[in-house]
Amino acid sequence: MIITYQGVEFFKVQFGDTILAFNPISKESKFKNTRFFADVALISANYPDFNGAETLSYNGKDPLVISGPGEYETKGVFIKGFQSKTHYNGKEKINTVYTVVLEGMTLCFLGAISDEKMSPEFLEAIEDIDILFLPVGDEGVLDATKANKLAVTLEPKIIIPMHYPPAPGGRAGGDVGVPNALKKFLKEAGEEDVKPIDKLTIKKKDLDGKEGEVVILSQSN
Repeated sequence: MIITYQGVEFFKVQFGDTILAFNPISKESKFKNTRFFADVALISANYPDFNGAETLSYNGKDPLVISGPGEYETKGVFIKGFQSKTHYNGKEKINTVYTVVLEGMTLCFLGAISDEKMSPEFLEAIEDIDILFLPVGDEGVLDATKANKLAVTLEPKIIIPMHYPPAPGGRAGGDVGVPNALKKFLKEAGEEDVKPIDKLTIKKKDLDGKEGEVVILSQSN
C-alpha cells in the first residue's frame, strides 16, 4: 500500500491497480487540487474542500462515490461509514467517519470531525485500527488536544495528521518550518522529533510492534 498526501484532507491510497481517494479537493475550493483517476472516492462532508469527486474521472471512467454512512464493498475493499458531526466553516453538518479494510489492514479516516467523543455505535463496531487519519488543525475540526485524546482512545498503530495549514513559505507537511497546529499536536503526542516523508509505503507485517507512531506526509502537489 502506498499513501500520499494531496493537501487539506485529500489522500491517495494505492494498492495494486486499485486507487482510493479520501476527501478530494473540488474545483470550487480555494485550495489547490490534484487530478488523477481513482476507483473509489470517499467523501466525509459536503464542502468544496472535500467533495471533488469530479476531479477523479479519467477517459470516460468515473469513480464509485461513497458519501455517507453505511456498509459498502467493492474491488475487495470493505468500507463502513459512521455518522458524526463537523463545525467546519462555522456550520454544523454531517461528517462521515470511514473504516476501510484492505490488504489485511484497517484504515480509519475521521474526515472533518470536530468532537473527540465518538458514538457508542462506532466504538462497538470498530476493529483494531492500523492507520488513523486524524485532523489536528482546529477551526471547525479537532484541535491538537482533542485530536490527541481521540487518538489515545482509538489506539491506532500509525497516526497520520491532516487538515493543518502550511508553515509560512512551505507546503502542508512542512517544507519551511513546522505548521503551528501540527507542532502543537506533535507536542501533545510526545512525537516532536518526527520528520516529514514524501509517501508511506507499508505492508501488514510492517505494523508489528507499532503503537501510536506518528507519520507526517509532505503535501505532494
